[in-house]
Amino acid sequence: MQRVRIRLFMRTAALLAGLALPMGLLCAAHANLQLSVGWRDPSPHEVRWVTVEGTTRLEVLDWGGSGRPVVLTGCYLTAHVYDDFAPKLTNQFHAYGITRRGLGASDKPPAGYSLERSAQDVLDVLDALKLRRPILVGYACAGSILTYLGSHSPDRIGGLVYFDAADDPTLTNADYEIPFPDSAQLPRSARPVPAPDYSSFEAYRVAQRRDHGVAFPEAEWRQHFVANANGSVGSSRMSSASRRELTEPTRVKPDYSRIRVPVLAIYRQDRPFEDFAADYVIRTEQERIALRQQYEATAAMITRWQRDLRAGVPTARIVNLVGANLYMFLSNEAEVLREVRAFGATTAER
Repeated sequence: MQRVRIRLFMRTAALLAGLALPMGLLCAAHANLQLSVGWRDPSPHEVRWVTVEGTTRLEVLDWGGSGRPVVLTGCYLTAHVYDDFAPKLTNQFHAYGITRRGLGASDKPPAGYSLERSAQDVLDVLDALKLRRPILVGYACAGSILTYLGSHSPDRIGGLVYFDAADDPTLTNADYEIPFPDSAQLPRSARPVPAPDYSSFEAYRVAQRRDHGVAFPEAEWRQHFVANANGSVGSSRMSSASRRELTEPTRVKPDYSRIRVPVLAIYRQDRPFEDFAADYVIRTEQERIALRQQYEATAAMITRWQRDLRAGVPTARIVNLVGANLYMFLSNEAEVLREVRAFGATTAER
């Protein structure tokens, strides 16, 4: 059956086209990621290396801090996407981030991308760093890894925090029992077509913030793009095949009923319809009806995901952030920090 059209609009179009995530091949050498112009990552982390499955080395960022460990995980971005966010946790937690195999400076073996192996990679890092019952945090498809670990290794995990990651990628339009619009009838966006500025990494970030409301830390973009000798942004390092290898194994139905650890799930929520509609050029009543169908279908999807999560984990704390970006730890940093800190304070180490 066809996957949910609006889910693809929300997730794929917004992530790949909207944020212009690059395609191309990732280089393996960490030294190359520091770049020929002498740029250095300003984030206050130590880079550590953990070997998993015999010979595969993973990059682990350690921002330090005091308190229980928090481990930040990812989907198709490296741990450097948390470079601005993680240091703000260190007054309450000891913050770490894991760059998955296949990304950035971590090794890129030809195999080992299954959901089970990805979860085991996380456990191997916890073992190597001797972390006891950390809180695991993840966005997008990292949610599948969190759910797997919370279900299969609850004795190893102290809590799970989902950043727009507790969804169900296996559901189809019919599962939501609400009309979905014909995409051909939807109005066009009123926003200008994004115009990335490749003259420098900082210029690229400025354009990203202007066009999308958030900007990844410069170190994250330097994991994805080659730096030209003149400081401009060069060719990309990741291929579409590599992206599929990282994301397709996570498209499994979540089984929340087996989770035996505390859960915090934060979701994006659209602004009121008239505010939402202001971002479109609506020329006919038919377009307005189609846009409202999209709006209501999106809300129905989120309602269904939250209902399924609540059925499996009745004690889960569910938070909706109106107008948030998928990367809510960037777009709504203060609110997300507040929720994570409160969650950590109320989920005492068992």
